[in-house]
Amino acid sequence: MKWTAKWIKPKIDYGDVVPVFAKQFQIRGKVTKAVLTVTAMGVYEATINEKRISDYVLAPGWTTYYKRLQYQEYDVTDFLEEKNRLSILVGKGWYRSNMSGKMLTELKERPCGLIGELRIEYEDGQNEIIPTDESWEVSESEIRFSEIYDGEICDARFHAPLNERVEVFEGPSETLIPQEGETILEQERFTVAQIIKTPKGETVIDFGQEITGYVEVTLEAKAGEVVCLSHGEVLDKDGNFYNENYRTAKAQFHYICKGGQQTYHPRLTFYGFRYVRVEEFPGGLDQVKPENFKAIAVYSDIKRTGYLSCSNPLLNKFFSNVIWGQKDNFLDIPTDCPQRNERLGWTGDAQVFIRAAAYNFDVEKFFYKWLGDLRADQTEDGYVPQMVPDSWHFEPSVAGWGDAALICPWELYMAYGNEEILKVSFESMKKRVDYITNLTQEENLWTGCKQQGDWLALDGENGSWKGGSREDFVASAFYAYSTSLLIKTGKILGEDITEYEALYTRIVNAFKERFPTYHTQTECVLAAHFGLTKNAQAAADQLANMVRENNMHLTTGFLGTPYLLHVLSDYGHADIAYDLLLQDSYPSWIYEVLHGATTVWEHWNGIKDDGTFQSAHMNSFNHYAYGAVTDWVYGVAGGIKPIENAPGYEKVRIAPIPSERLDWLKATLDTRHGRICSEWKKEETYWRYEITTPVEAEVVIDGEKHQVNAGTYYFYSKRR
Repeated sequence: MKWTAKWIKPKIDYGDVVPVFAKQFQIRGKVTKAVLTVTAMGVYEATINEKRISDYVLAPGWTTYYKRLQYQEYDVTDFLEEKNRLSILVGKGWYRSNMSGKMLTELKERPCGLIGELRIEYEDGQNEIIPTDESWEVSESEIRFSEIYDGEICDARFHAPLNERVEVFEGPSETLIPQEGETILEQERFTVAQIIKTPKGETVIDFGQEITGYVEVTLEAKAGEVVCLSHGEVLDKDGNFYNENYRTAKAQFHYICKGGQQTYHPRLTFYGFRYVRVEEFPGGLDQVKPENFKAIAVYSDIKRTGYLSCSNPLLNKFFSNVIWGQKDNFLDIPTDCPQRNERLGWTGDAQVFIRAAAYNFDVEKFFYKWLGDLRADQTEDGYVPQMVPDSWHFEPSVAGWGDAALICPWELYMAYGNEEILKVSFESMKKRVDYITNLTQEENLWTGCKQQGDWLALDGENGSWKGGSREDFVASAFYAYSTSLLIKTGKILGEDITEYEALYTRIVNAFKERFPTYHTQTECVLAAHFGLTKNAQAAADQLANMVRENNMHLTTGFLGTPYLLHVLSDYGHADIAYDLLLQDSYPSWIYEVLHGATTVWEHWNGIKDDGTFQSAHMNSFNHYAYGAVTDWVYGVAGGIKPIENAPGYEKVRIAPIPSERLDWLKATLDTRHGRICSEWKKEETYWRYEITTPVEAEVVIDGEKHQVNAGTYYFYSKRR
């Protein structure tokens, strides 16, 4: 797009106060179409004649701002009157927020910038452009403070005249790109589940579900009366409000009332919370009523595509927790958590969860945009940061995190069948593999570099969060896996990848020689799943024995857990995979459910059996990574998997594996070709299967293959 507009900013620095830019104009005749194109160095909210022009929240979203800044286009034809006022609030957002990270330091110092233009087409064929320029005005707004971590302060009494001229400056016009990702929207709304008087005497609102978003207040008040809220995820063991795990993020909302009936919610920030402590309220805290509050969930406009249900209510609750963990952390980028002073796009979390994510929701557009930022953040030598957009630029790029450059495009291709993601990612994939090749201290393996290991595994010495798996083992395994994905991608695209095929052979051979034995559950998992062992069955058997010896409990972390149940079921230990899935004592997925979780935790023991917390420093109760296990439930328990020669479910293999520990299980998936449903149910002496497929499918029941066309089919097998 060719811009006629100029970047504008206030002539004076308003500090923490959110400015509102405005332009008054009249239309010259009958309008046939009017389109506003706009973006900002921050997050913005635009209105025409005091009506919001869009339901897009926190526009323009978060990208690698140094190289990519999205702009949006809105059809505003129906908003125009004879006389008009276009107003645009610009808060700090992610762009100028006090977020941690050396890569963000320069952004914090940049001005509050706005650029946009309104293009009007008249019935008589004339066109008019109203761009941002020196003629715009600016003033302080009623939003006295707004920041991603600390929250928002609004003084509804405040009204300043538009009497300040703006200043034109050289903003980042060269980085502007059209909207690529999904819009961010207000989604579900929650009423108050209960109002709690805690042992400390505090007034706490429980919304019953941890969400990302904000609280809307509705009340009758006198001008100057105050609503003050603090946000938290959990209550402590005594039932008191707790948010020490937010670290330095204040996560507060202050609202200074105008007179009369009013409704308001934060507009330029978000919170991760289930509980809200009411610290001030008009008339006193005893006046707090359920009807005064609603919680609004905010996340990217991703469409639900996958559904899981079974006969075990605790497992169903865990399925719900995974869905909510994804909603809450898919706010424009795949964040690690939505509450503390972090909320960053960790690449490791994204790659371990992406297969499950693509079952649960249509995430093609969401990840296409984020992978654009990954490529923008990748350096010429192939370095991929641990988080995208890059905040800290931790060196070196580590195994299982930087490999998102290959794993995420490949999983998107398998889920949706669109080669475009492979085409735009291929050079990035090569650079990532070459980076490892040039970095390692030992040829054909990845050794001698600082790593994250099997993050948050439970088998580390002295409680190390890196786990007990050898770092060189984990790194070399992902070196091999990424190289294998590069080879597959190259063959699909018709690229010459002979040198990488030779490299892969050398890596596998070197790995087998260097690591002939396995010391942890994760080492068994990675060796077997990535095809790096001389005897995969033996590695899986060793894994099964390790699980038995650990009283049917896992010890895996972020990198081992996603593949754990797959390895067990692939090599004849599906019974143990189900035992782990349905385990209800620590560490397990259902343990979290029994301790009140409504999302997925960062630590297996975020809340201990005695009610105390794992830590305050790093203990999120809304991390999606361990929810990756649901891809096993869809793909193995339910049996719905894409196949490489027909990605995107153009054809499908459906091979469900039932368990005596469940009476029934149902997996449903909406694909580009229609809905696939796989359900099995325990009858008196046999299993009953109902399979619905919109495409040609290979159905495998108890080892017997059936070729079927589109339709609904019933199969039966004896129970063992």
